[in-house]
Amino acid sequence: MTYDDLSASALYYHRFPQPGKLAIQATKPLANQRDLALAYSPGVAAACQEIVRDPREVTTLTSRGNLVGVISNGTAVLGLGAIGALAAKPVMEGKAVLFKKFAGIDVFDIEINETDPDKLVDIIAGLEPTFGAINLEDIKSPECFIIEQRLKERMNIPVFHDDQHGTAICVGAAILNGLRLLDKNLDEVKLVTSGAGAAAIACLNLLVDLGIKKENIIVTDIAGVVYQGRREYMDPFKEPYAIRTAMRTLAEAVEGADIFLGLSVGGVLKPEMVDKMVERPLVLALANPIPEIMPEEVQAVRPKAIIATGRSDYPNQVNNVLCFPFIFRGALDVGATQINKEMHLACIHAIADLVTTNATNLASAGASEVLDVAYGGQELNFGPDYIIPKPFDPRLIAVIPPAVAKAAMDSGIAARPIKDFEAYNGWLAQFMFRSANVMKGIFNRAKENPQRIIYSEGEDRRILRAVQVLIDEACAHPVVVGRHKVVSQRIKQLRLHIRPDVDFELIDPQTYANHPELAEEYHDIMGRRGVWPAQAEVVVRSNTTVLALLLLRKGIADALIAGPVDSFREHLRHSLNIIGLREGVSSPAAMQLLILDKGTYFIADTSVNYDPSAQQLAEITQLAANEVTNFGITPKVALVSHSNFGSMDNPSAIKSREALALIQARMPELECDGEMQTDAALIEEIRQRLYPKSPLKGEANLLIMPNLDAANITFNAIKSLAEGVSVGPILLGMRKSIHILSRIVTTRGVVNLSTLAAVDAQVIAAAEKLPEKNQADLVSL
Repeated sequence: MTYDDLSASALYYHRFPQPGKLAIQATKPLANQRDLALAYSPGVAAACQEIVRDPREVTTLTSRGNLVGVISNGTAVLGLGAIGALAAKPVMEGKAVLFKKFAGIDVFDIEINETDPDKLVDIIAGLEPTFGAINLEDIKSPECFIIEQRLKERMNIPVFHDDQHGTAICVGAAILNGLRLLDKNLDEVKLVTSGAGAAAIACLNLLVDLGIKKENIIVTDIAGVVYQGRREYMDPFKEPYAIRTAMRTLAEAVEGADIFLGLSVGGVLKPEMVDKMVERPLVLALANPIPEIMPEEVQAVRPKAIIATGRSDYPNQVNNVLCFPFIFRGALDVGATQINKEMHLACIHAIADLVTTNATNLASAGASEVLDVAYGGQELNFGPDYIIPKPFDPRLIAVIPPAVAKAAMDSGIAARPIKDFEAYNGWLAQFMFRSANVMKGIFNRAKENPQRIIYSEGEDRRILRAVQVLIDEACAHPVVVGRHKVVSQRIKQLRLHIRPDVDFELIDPQTYANHPELAEEYHDIMGRRGVWPAQAEVVVRSNTTVLALLLLRKGIADALIAGPVDSFREHLRHSLNIIGLREGVSSPAAMQLLILDKGTYFIADTSVNYDPSAQQLAEITQLAANEVTNFGITPKVALVSHSNFGSMDNPSAIKSREALALIQARMPELECDGEMQTDAALIEEIRQRLYPKSPLKGEANLLIMPNLDAANITFNAIKSLAEGVSVGPILLGMRKSIHILSRIVTTRGVVNLSTLAAVDAQVIAAAEKLPEKNQADLVSL
């Protein structure tokens, strides 16, 4: 893409479908007079008086604790210079979007027409009641140093100049890891900079804190080497790095250097200068869009150099987005009064260690799939082309905020210390995977009593990644069906650390010793359905789903995950033939869990019964309601139709009414009503106008659809339009715990269904211990 193409695309992006990148969205309902009275006068007075009584309550009663002010006067914008506050607004809006996207932090961007540092400090300091923290952006040097320092002295909330400290933190992480590869110590290297502005000075200050010796640093800028006695372009912030030397140019300074750090302008470092550096230098050419030297120019003279730039089209992009959303997340979550040096250093080490340790904690195998999708399957092994995480690495939110929060607590500046880091880590997991909160209870139950889960398609990459997660999280004892050679190769390719026959059981269908026994059992099951003995032998050896189902039937495993290869119907057919339905169930069903920003909803039947009868609808409702309770959610059921409480008398509406009568007889305690349209199911005010005596209160969370078309269309439409996350299909009614993966399932989807399968297996095992007359009814479980 040319620059002109990019510019045209960017203008279109900013203009449509509405101008800009931000909007304000209410977090509380405002649908009636009572909502108005609570949100504003007179109810809001109670919140105001509570804050007067205890100012700390502002965090519990308003959005201030999660609100950052991104503030600029537009005097040093990106690579654009002093374009002014008004023209800086698109950049500040972009910063706000990044805060929200990566760390769930809300932002007001504020552009101020003021270049006088004293006046700017007064304006920003006066905003303290509004914000939980301040992010200064694109303010020119050296004024930015003065402004930040004065604000830190006056304000009791974090003030962070990202151009300085965000850059410094990311550079620190890149240098730490680059030197690890080069097997060099921080206190032994010579570092030369090109550039001595805010970012460069902040980098040097933090690198000295990390361990680089100040006497080993040579700073150059537009006037050449910063030396003692120089008067041109000097300021108090450069002065500490002025050295006694006869060198005057970058070309002289860079000779014998281990590290080049460029935060200046494109093209200033020439290949012949790099040729004077050590044999294996670390070159960080961070000017944008044109680096101080292009990577290929470095490689031409120093093939073993480690190179980083600020560009996304080369390896090792040093991008502030690796830092600023997450350091603010940690600071806000403990009510830090500032972002101090200890927090900077904690952030550096968290970023660096994420690459070198492959951070398997918090489901990194699932995260690696996100990285593969985002970066086209690039090999991301710690090495010369991967010394710093990628900006879209979802693990950043899991590792940086806890490290920053702990540093704030340890250094005594946390007003609200975190008491339970396990719970905090679980909360952060929702930013990695939106299903984390809803699935938390399922995960905990799975961990309490891990079950043996067999995977019929164990060679699939998503399955193997999920197995890694389940083993790391101690949620299950996986049994994998797959060829030993293929599984071992894939584990190596995916950089997983699980070991076949050590960490999990591997059943190779080509060499499994019990094939004859299983083939005979399969023939016993299917012999009167046209399957003859030789055919049974072929099926068991060639169909891994059949093999896994037979092992489940024999008790080798407690639950089965089938797919994602082949169709849902094919896996279901084999499951019905070999395992069958639970006692008292006439047909299976499938339910989808849909997680939206608005809430969590279940929809059934999305995959099995095309046009269920009233009896089947009642049975689907009972099965689905029981499953919803496994999530720790009280089911509120609506039988959805085109008809509202008898307004139509066609077969579909009549069927739903008949189903309701059956449900009320079987499950009188279940909060359920119908038939009703979807808006009546989800909006109580509409339902009350139509039928005030409805036993269903509040919002329905389990929607029972009249047929497969309605269920499937509704589920997929809402998921797509509302950018929902789904868990499912959740198979209901089987004698054993079985779930069938969709062909487009993600690793996280496999993990979610696996933990649900484990809990289902626990429930089924508990039911089998009950007296026989109670086994068909799992409502109480």
